[in-house]
Amino acid sequence: MEARKAVVLFSGGQDSTTLLFWAKKHFDQVIAFTIAYGQRHEIELTQAKKIAQIAEVEHVIIPMNFFHYLAPNALTHETIPVEKGLPSSGTLPNTFVPGRNLFFLTAAAAFAYHKNIHDLVGGMCQTDYSGYPDCREPFIQSAEKTLSLAMDFPFKIHTPLMYLTKAQTWQMAKALGCLEIVIEYSHTCYQGERTKRHPWGYGCGECPACLLRKRGFEEAFPC
Repeated sequence: MEARKAVVLFSGGQDSTTLLFWAKKHFDQVIAFTIAYGQRHEIELTQAKKIAQIAEVEHVIIPMNFFHYLAPNALTHETIPVEKGLPSSGTLPNTFVPGRNLFFLTAAAAFAYHKNIHDLVGGMCQTDYSGYPDCREPFIQSAEKTLSLAMDFPFKIHTPLMYLTKAQTWQMAKALGCLEIVIEYSHTCYQGERTKRHPWGYGCGECPACLLRKRGFEEAFPC
């Protein structure tokens, strides 16, 4: 029987780290696919390398740093401060990078195509997220169809976290046996802060990414 292979969109953050180990459980061969897009929290690339080594998977880093020129956003413009707190309902935070997940999936699909890999794994989630429209299931379904048509090659985009809360994602990490790796090595903080150690990992504790991570951890593992 032919080995099942998957390409994991891997940022080095909490969600993609959890999914890297999910993919290792469900596929015979896994490739971690990381994109350097000029993110201000570039430290996540360093952490991604460390996690891929621990997971013993092939790791590919692709430069795609043109987002700075497409639209102003806090993740690729150092001059735009990251908004503190969680965004209000119906309001996109200034950390939204227009088209990011569409570009990422297209790049991952093109990479997978040449390796004859049909399965892509992404950490998109519409249950407990920062309001990004490209994290919703209708977008994923549309992207899957479009990429398959564009390359005349059937893709399946797996999003196991789509309807999980952050608390449930933490619990998944524990069930997969990678909880300590997620806490110690994954990076979520938009500010790139890795000097402040919390029970849920490293971060500034104030940006939206840190607040979601912290809240989910406390809900998953109440004192």
